[in-house]
Amino acid sequence: MGLFDRFEHLANERKQLQASGLNPFGTCIDEIFSATQGQIGDRHIILAGTNNYLGLTFSPQAIADGQAALAAEGTGTTGSRMANGSFGGHLALEQEIAAFFNKPAAIVFSTGYTANLGVIGTLATPDSVVLIDEDSHASIYDACTLGQAQIIRFRHNDAQDLERRMVRLGGRAREALIIVEGIYSMLGDVAPLAEIVGIKRRHGGYILVDEAHSFGVMGATGRGLAEEQGVENDIDIILGTFSKSLASVGGFAVGDKAMEVLRYSSRPYIFTASPSPSVIATVRSSLRSIASPHLREKLWHNARRLYHGLAELGYRLGPRISPIVPVIIDSKQAGLALWRRLIDKGVYVNLVLPPAAPSGMTLLRCSVNAAHSDDEIDAIIRAFAELRR
Repeated sequence: MGLFDRFEHLANERKQLQASGLNPFGTCIDEIFSATQGQIGDRHIILAGTNNYLGLTFSPQAIADGQAALAAEGTGTTGSRMANGSFGGHLALEQEIAAFFNKPAAIVFSTGYTANLGVIGTLATPDSVVLIDEDSHASIYDACTLGQAQIIRFRHNDAQDLERRMVRLGGRAREALIIVEGIYSMLGDVAPLAEIVGIKRRHGGYILVDEAHSFGVMGATGRGLAEEQGVENDIDIILGTFSKSLASVGGFAVGDKAMEVLRYSSRPYIFTASPSPSVIATVRSSLRSIASPHLREKLWHNARRLYHGLAELGYRLGPRISPIVPVIIDSKQAGLALWRRLIDKGVYVNLVLPPAAPSGMTLLRCSVNAAHSDDEIDAIIRAFAELRR
């Protein structure tokens, strides 16, 4: 048996996709013109399949700050912070993230995925119990597996099911770790966080919230779902990413000062090269932009405009309005055909097939950002309308 023979079924599926036209899992965006416009082949397209929620990828100030750091400090750090040391920008960003969340401590990771592995994977030791929403991101599942904890899944966004499982744990519930997400990446729905905080108050345990898709998007100052639901003081650790609302790359954790011990026990933190100076500079620059409500107001205006427009066309959508607007399609084949027709009409969205999508769904996952104009949102709606004809 060859080394890669076990993946033959994947190779065959990829060949079938390539033979039938544009591959949804290897699409090349040949040119990027702005936060909302690009080109695939000879087609000018509207980008409606990014997580660039605040539209900051072309922020002039962030670009200037990144270029200055590149010139001043070079292209990379060439090693981990544990071995090579931290740059001043790493420490400054951690202080700024902690201050933004009004928390005593923050740790910066090289990616959001690594942040989940580094924090959850270290806390979820073999003698631990972790309760996770069944629709959790793959990085949360992978982190729990890395730590070898006992994993208990509860039904998606079902606080009553979570409480039943906490009750069954008896005394162990007091030390259990509950993990939920702010906005879930596929359907755009949010965790019933206030109810989950109530469960913690009744039964004990700790709560970790992954705000990857809600950081910058929800809350009066953009701190996420915990801020919006007024329960920040009940959350033990907040995780997030720089690769969405802050339009760069990296991840972070914020919490109490005791969390600092993870720097000496988290293998994904210790053995990963640290973020480059230009990346840190763009993150710091964009972080200064997000407390203002202006970009969030435009983002939610666009989300409502697209959601209502597609609903009026009769499409089956996710359960609530959010910057993630999933269109639920009956089959993989139909989803692939519609995805290709959308590109022909100048709109790029994400095609999400099971098992990446929950409950066996096929999704045309649209996402809007604050930089989309009303004309661009209307153009997306018109493209979907033409698919109906």
